[in-house]
Amino acid sequence: MIAQFLVLAVFPVLLLLAAGWDLASFTIPNAISLAMASTFLILALAVGMPAGMLGWHAAAGFVGLLVGFLLFALGFIGGGDAKLFASVALLFGVHDALPYALIASLFGGGLTLGLLVMRRLPLPEFLARPWLLRLHDAREGVPYGVALAAGAFVLLPYTEIFRLAAGG
Repeated sequence: MIAQFLVLAVFPVLLLLAAGWDLASFTIPNAISLAMASTFLILALAVGMPAGMLGWHAAAGFVGLLVGFLLFALGFIGGGDAKLFASVALLFGVHDALPYALIASLFGGGLTLGLLVMRRLPLPEFLARPWLLRLHDAREGVPYGVALAAGAFVLLPYTEIFRLAAGG
């Protein structure tokens, strides 16, 4: 029962928080990524995850962190995005990390293209809110946390961790 709660409630709420925070401020607090990693550890204990499987999940999280920080160092994503990617990779494990990266990348590309188009158009006065003005500003980056969360939501029902939490 706790496993289902973690996968169906806690993890989605953390994803929504990360996406919303990134959309509003172009940052993702470390506490969200830490909470996601902690949620995974509690989930692993709750389902009695074998040590070997736990190791593969840790490896996916580590590789996710390396890839994320490489993209951060190259200036493609922010540090919060890198940590969010790593924490989702930790949860999804080696089996589902690559499909997650692909799906999140597609959402990221769509988000980027959408923002490029939107930023060329005038923002209607009635939408002039601080966070929308910032999102509309061509000098700002892209809140990739939104794409990372969207990718996780799309893939989650098809992941091994989802099946494990469901008991089968």
